[in-house]
Amino acid sequence: MNNSVEDPIDGTLDLHSFDPRDLDELLPHYIAECLTHGIYNLRIVHGKGRGVQRRRVHAILKRLPEVDTFEPGGMGGGQWGATLVTLHR
Repeated sequence: MNNSVEDPIDGTLDLHSFDPRDLDELLPHYIAECLTHGIYNLRIVHGKGRGVQRRRVHAILKRLPEVDTFEPGGMGGGQWGATLVTLHR
């Protein structure tokens, strides 16, 4: 991963500043950091577009045992441009 911006671990991950090729490494790492900080409810902002990034994010989330549930952001949560994730405690 090559990202010159240090993003805070606050439960919201905006993927707009990351290279899409880094998602397979980035998402598990971010989720592990959230768990370390006691954060179990996440918001992953992937954008709306044609849904390619959203489908990729969802495919990765399905494989991660730390993920309990995930769903589209809905009203106030980014709608289709974000995914809300709940992690296992």
